[in-house]
Amino acid sequence: MAKVKIPPILRKLSGGVKESEVEGATIGEVLDSLDRKYPTIKNQLLTQDGEIARFVNLYLNDEDVRFLQGLTTPVSATDTVVILPAMSGGAL
Repeated sequence: MAKVKIPPILRKLSGGVKESEVEGATIGEVLDSLDRKYPTIKNQLLTQDGEIARFVNLYLNDEDVRFLQGLTTPVSATDTVVILPAMSGGAL
């Protein structure tokens, strides 16, 4: 089972859980499994068209999945998926 690290902003949907182990052979399947465990979490990560939302970054072992194969990126049982919301705003 792959590990998924859940950021603080989404922990209200995971009951405060910081990390969860889920099944899945691809990033998309991992997100599906995560959503079954914590309903509605996937709605915060994907657009209505099923694409990764522009303000969400998903990393597979420190590699941005957008530069791999997106949601079809293969995942193994020893992999770690990190959900990282994009940060913006502020002035210097």
